[in-house]
Amino acid sequence: MHQDNRLQELSAWLEPRLAELFERRGWGTVPPAKLIPASSDASFRRYFRWEAEGRSLVVMDAPPPQENCRPFVEMAGLLAEAGLHVPEILAEDLERGFLLLSDLGRQTYLDVIDDGNADVLFDDAIRALLDLQQQPVSSALPAYDEALLRRELQLFPEWYVQRHLGHVFSTAQQQAWERTCQLLIDSALRQPTVLVHRDYMPRNLMRSTPNPGVLDFQDAVIGPVTYDITSLFKDAFLSWPEERVQGWLRQYWESAREAGIPVQENFADFQQASDLMGLQRHLKVIGIFARICHRDGKPRYVADVPRFFAYIDSVTARRPELAELRALLQELPQVSA
Repeated sequence: MHQDNRLQELSAWLEPRLAELFERRGWGTVPPAKLIPASSDASFRRYFRWEAEGRSLVVMDAPPPQENCRPFVEMAGLLAEAGLHVPEILAEDLERGFLLLSDLGRQTYLDVIDDGNADVLFDDAIRALLDLQQQPVSSALPAYDEALLRRELQLFPEWYVQRHLGHVFSTAQQQAWERTCQLLIDSALRQPTVLVHRDYMPRNLMRSTPNPGVLDFQDAVIGPVTYDITSLFKDAFLSWPEERVQGWLRQYWESAREAGIPVQENFADFQQASDLMGLQRHLKVIGIFARICHRDGKPRYVADVPRFFAYIDSVTARRPELAELRALLQELPQVSA
């Protein structure tokens, strides 16, 4: 019933905002239309589509206190200035968590990408990412600092190892885990910093004109230069052959150098930083998916955990400095996700 009440409140809020928008744009009177669920994600946010007579708009429901619309609104403005295609905010109620947005389309990259079109779609995604990374670093944004990196890594032992596997690290395992965390944190903090979207992956990129439309940017921070490009190719819901990923990473690295993005001086250093950054993210996301399952009652995300372990396995196999983590993970009890 709570969601129904919330939807009624959202619909009542929307009606006069639509009337104002139609008048402002000279579109005439507002035709009757129903709100249709557009998508939901791993958070408490929900999206609805309003559609009638060839016009389509998106309504975000971000219930406080679990969600805060302000970072979304602020980042939308910042990214639009950088030339990225992001939703236009047509009406807002930050206190109640309601936003009326332009519609960037119905197809995410995840819906349409395949072996044949991946190069073209990723070309556009890399170009948009370079535009984002050329934005001046704002001191108003939070930093991807040691405390945040460490807090994210702790999600893995807390939610996946302990809660999902029912395993507690031995003293030796705990020490190995702490040394690995320090290695990953030190590598991340050594990297040059840029504006980081923090979830730059095919599910959050829309096929649109101009391409891509960029969504889900509200958690942006100032952080390591390899973070977003690594997320793009080592995705939660989609995997690519390793050689192809390396080709895309090199393409990005060369383009970034030409654009004046502060990437590492040589590709080997960039690749190492990307590997370790990806590892930090994958351990974090495994913990998040376990938390979503056990705390929030959404078990479907755990089905993608094996994909992350496959990423981790390929990286730990080629990085001798990760031998201790590789051994630790092999000691964990196995469960079917």
